[in-house]
Amino acid sequence: MDIRSLGYVEIESTDLTKWRKFGTEVLGLMVANNMPDDGNLYLRMDECPYRFRIVSSDKDRLNTIAWEVPGEKAFEQALQELEAAGVSYQRGSQQQADDRCVRGFVSFTDPGNHNVEIFYNMKLDYASLISPVGVKNFVTGHNGDMGLGHIAMPTSDLAASHKFYTEVMGFGQVDYMHFNFSGNTDDPGQGLHFLHVNNPRHHSLALFQDANPHAGDCVHMMIEVEDIHTVGHMMDRVHQHEVRTVTGLGCHTNDEMISVYVETPAGFAMEYGYGGLQVDWATYTPTESAVPSTWGHRWGQG
Repeated sequence: MDIRSLGYVEIESTDLTKWRKFGTEVLGLMVANNMPDDGNLYLRMDECPYRFRIVSSDKDRLNTIAWEVPGEKAFEQALQELEAAGVSYQRGSQQQADDRCVRGFVSFTDPGNHNVEIFYNMKLDYASLISPVGVKNFVTGHNGDMGLGHIAMPTSDLAASHKFYTEVMGFGQVDYMHFNFSGNTDDPGQGLHFLHVNNPRHHSLALFQDANPHAGDCVHMMIEVEDIHTVGHMMDRVHQHEVRTVTGLGCHTNDEMISVYVETPAGFAMEYGYGGLQVDWATYTPTESAVPSTWGHRWGQG
């Protein structure tokens, strides 16, 4: 399967105004004014008409993760591979596809019980990013071909989820980490797989072993900016708007991202960083990292 990028996400919210304020005034995203006035909130960051679709709900949670393939031929091939693996999917209607600004999509449930979509040909509108707080650009590649960033998802069965994404969805192994948060030597700990798709971003998906419910049904999402000053200004806005800091500024070992994590209105974390590693997969050898960061990323310190 030729997955190219993390295309868009849908998030359920009990209060769209919280996401509007967080998305625009803290993260620096732009309200997507070109989208239909359907009662939902659309946030954009690049040439794509939107990347975040926030819908009214009685819950605060991540609802859908959408992965892009490069065209109709690749889309039909992906469906054949889902069928061969015994994965049941639903094909979206034309109206549903139009609502998403894509030519076609299907939806299904992954082994971690997350709603997943595969789509092709999002209709670019090329409108300029006018960030309300002055963010010049987000790092998404040429015409957004590296996707909105990356996402880390919890799963109670790490082996099944890893097998699904590598053997069915065609993701590639990048790195593995193992953590023991309790300090008990009898505790088997929790694993974390980092996976890439067919673009240079170090990873587009991380799978985290966790049998317990996770806030907002997500571990974190990451969006990337072009320089440390943009990250610093965002940290000032975090304090200004009294947003909870999950981890302070730090530098990751595997993707070299310098970033900070803050709490979203859905309860999961948003990583905001710069300098993420871009990789030539033809020459890359997967790694196993013993520690997540070379410095920083201390819990609760902004």
